[in-house]
Amino acid sequence: MTSGERWTVYPLLFFALGLAFRAAALPDANFTTATIEGLDATRLVCREIVVAAEDGTILVHIGRVMDGGGGRIEVKDSRGVDAIAIGTGATGRDGSLGFFDDNGKPSGHIGAEAAD
Repeated sequence: MTSGERWTVYPLLFFALGLAFRAAALPDANFTTATIEGLDATRLVCREIVVAAEDGTILVHIGRVMDGGGGRIEVKDSRGVDAIAIGTGATGRDGSLGFFDDNGKPSGHIGAEAAD
């Protein structure tokens, strides 16, 4: 084998081995669920954040207002029933603070629109 052939064959061999190793060692870029113990980030960009108890009960939900409004934060009790909500209305820009009774029914609000 000449020197020129070596300069062609060996780089191609290592390139092929690298591609094969990468495909076998690294998972796909699209994750459905990732479980980690901690996250330290300067910036986090997402569409929704849900804080759940160990039994799966949703305690805090941060996301978009239903029917396409702005942002909304919902804090729930230990049973997963709405306790308080902060957000914008579905159609307006005005913010509001909504309060809920023990059954999760709206009991009052502060602001132009109810946060329900």
